[in-house]
Amino acid sequence: MDRTQGQDEQHEQPTGGSAPAVPTGPAVSTGPAVSTAPAPGAPAAGPARVVSLTAGDFTLTVNPVDGSEIEPLRPGTEPGRPARRDAAARAVRDSAARPPVLPGPAVPARPLLEREEERERLVRLLGRGRSVRLTGPAGSGRSALLDAVADRCAGLAPDGVVRLSGYGHQQPGELLHALYATVYEAERARPGRIELLARVREIGAVVLLDDLEMGGPALDELLRATPECAYLLAATPDTRAPSDHSHVEEVFLGGLGKAECLELLESGAGRPLTDEEIAWAGDLCFASEGLPLRFVQAAALLRQRDELNHSDEDDEEEEPGVFEGRPRDAVQVPLPTLAEGAAPAELLASRVSESARAALRIACALGGELPHHAHLPALVGDTHADTAVAELLACGLLTPVGTRYRLAAGVARQLEEVGYGDTASEEARTAARHYAWWTGHASVVPERVAAEADAVLAALAGADVVAAVLLARTAAPAFAASLHWEAWERVLRSGAEAARKAGEVAEQAYFHHELGVLALCEERLDRARAELETSIGLRGALADKRGTVAGRRALALVVDRENAVAAVSPPLRLEAPAVPAAPAASPDAVTVATPAAPAAPASKAPKTAKPAPKTAKPAPGAPAASEAPTAKVAPVAPGARVAPVVPVSAEAVTRMTPVVPVTARSEPPTTLSEVFEDAFPLTPKPAPTPALRPAAAPAPAPGRRRRVLLAGAGALTVVALGTVVSLALSSSDTSPPAEGPSVTRTPTVTAPTTAPVVSKNDPAPEPPVSAPPAQSAVPGQSLAPTPGRTPARTPSRRPSATPPNSPPATSVSPPPTTAGPSPTPTETVVPSPTATTQTGTATATSPATGR
Repeated sequence: MDRTQGQDEQHEQPTGGSAPAVPTGPAVSTGPAVSTAPAPGAPAAGPARVVSLTAGDFTLTVNPVDGSEIEPLRPGTEPGRPARRDAAARAVRDSAARPPVLPGPAVPARPLLEREEERERLVRLLGRGRSVRLTGPAGSGRSALLDAVADRCAGLAPDGVVRLSGYGHQQPGELLHALYATVYEAERARPGRIELLARVREIGAVVLLDDLEMGGPALDELLRATPECAYLLAATPDTRAPSDHSHVEEVFLGGLGKAECLELLESGAGRPLTDEEIAWAGDLCFASEGLPLRFVQAAALLRQRDELNHSDEDDEEEEPGVFEGRPRDAVQVPLPTLAEGAAPAELLASRVSESARAALRIACALGGELPHHAHLPALVGDTHADTAVAELLACGLLTPVGTRYRLAAGVARQLEEVGYGDTASEEARTAARHYAWWTGHASVVPERVAAEADAVLAALAGADVVAAVLLARTAAPAFAASLHWEAWERVLRSGAEAARKAGEVAEQAYFHHELGVLALCEERLDRARAELETSIGLRGALADKRGTVAGRRALALVVDRENAVAAVSPPLRLEAPAVPAAPAASPDAVTVATPAAPAAPASKAPKTAKPAPKTAKPAPGAPAASEAPTAKVAPVAPGARVAPVVPVSAEAVTRMTPVVPVTARSEPPTTLSEVFEDAFPLTPKPAPTPALRPAAAPAPAPGRRRRVLLAGAGALTVVALGTVVSLALSSSDTSPPAEGPSVTRTPTVTAPTTAPVVSKNDPAPEPPVSAPPAQSAVPGQSLAPTPGRTPARTPSRRPSATPPNSPPATSVSPPPTTAGPSPTPTETVVPSPTATTQTGTATATSPATGR
């Protein structure tokens, strides 16, 4: 059923000061019940509303047809400093922020009982510039107390008293814009965030913020942005508390006493109470904890009961007819039970008019939001349905919220339990179609649509996708023009989702375009780019040239703004730390200190070491010619005994070792060997050292010198041990040679009791660590074993020389010297040890490789 057919157009005009400062278009009406209004869903009459706004640094043209257009402000058109409103303008603005005056009999004012102490305390704290949070349960009379405080604080601040509603606001942005629009005269202009914060910082007013829904960091941000304002925040106990460092005073508002409850009940009933009613009221005061709302509703129950009983008494004065079935004894309506007094919504709704019950169904379908009383005739289908708001308000079923009314606390739940929410989908669809026609009408100014924002959003949420797309398409430009951008964004998102479900690609592209423009105005560049690119893609698929051009223009502004932001604050770049360069080093290497020990790999070591000639005598402190890569181990002090110099491989000193390659291989590996070489390098990585050793150090570390001396001592000890073993095996019962025993300075090495048999396959014995270096005292004697002598032969005075073709498998010591009578001094030179272990050969183990 279409309830908007055949209804008058009076709901388009302000009634009773609902919007006194906003002019409206003329009404077209031919009678109380005849109207020229088009059917819901039909295009709006008259030209489309095109409104130009100033949004920060941009000029925004709201175009309901192709989408809003945005461009930078032209030079010379920047808005100047806004002027403050005077006292008369503030009074007009304050009256517009109050709930509208309802048609029908005036609702009597309710007395403010037992609140003098709280009112004086709040006025005193606000006069000192302190912010106060008034906490009380729903129905405790917070709004009535705020009205009383506003009358006492009229002259405390230079900007007067500002009334705001925090219902539905979880962030302080829209509240700051509402405060700015109340104090400054800035029509069709929405400042940017920087200018907004600069202007609201200068505002000095007493701000009465009712129905607060935010706390914590959001409330702290609101208080920090307006340091010259004193706030009176009315909230329920379940609202998030402010931060500890916000310095907001807490005032709790409790229930009334029994005497005040009886006084409020008598004032609402309009007569004195009977003893039975007084007892009933006492029980209700205990059950409801003295909430004033419960006694307003109880007074409405008593009035309805009196009306029913008085109507029966009037009927008794007339004699009933012969054919009437009415009994002569009238039935008195009893007092409500205590349960009905605690939850009176069902009983109250059953005794109101049919139009009022229809309004309650609409409110339940819209989540508790009641449309403006001018819309009820069209929504209900009754020309006198606008009086239903006053009837419901007198019953305590409605409560004022800003410039509108909504169901009181707990009423919606009680009505839904008795079946008032069964037709919610039908009522929401009817409301959505009605608002789609009304918001798109040319005679309705954007400010009127903004005042009805909550009801429009509730209808949008409960309607089907087709009605939701139509309503969002017509309401979005009105919200944009009224500067109610929080509602604008919510409508656009709901419309985009409904258009996606309905398959309306063109409408979906429009909503994404508007979301991109909104994000650009609010300096959310990433969101603006995403929404505009989506809109351009959808319109490109539809071959919509005009819409695509508008989207590309907005996207160009986004790119320009991103470039400007990047130029002002370039991104932070973290560069790698510089690596100190070393001379004669590969670019892929890092200078590290390796242990001073032989570290030549086994794969690169020669199988045999070529001994130096016996007549060659190396220069002091210089390496041999065949051992070019070796280095001098340590300087020796004058006069000290010097052990034989043992050449050490160049791998044992500090060198440039590639530890972590800086750059990868220039070319990818082509063979399997290169792949394995990359994965398993042949050269082992040295152990990391805590610090780098300077290359030009004059003296080596003590540990390095000790390791070199121990290696040389070990080699000489093995040579001496081999000589002793050879002599022991070749000795017999004959007398020793005639030359006499040779005297040496080498300490005597005690062999074990059982002499081991040394073969060619056995490894060399481990040298003792504590063996000191030895030096021969007889020039003609050599400590190296004679390779040409065998254990089975009898020792002779003339040792035989080793054949030239004998394999060098027994040792790597120098060739034997011929013993003669002349004491020819000889010097034994031990070459660098190799990786091959043989009998009588000293093998040094590298601490780095373990070989």
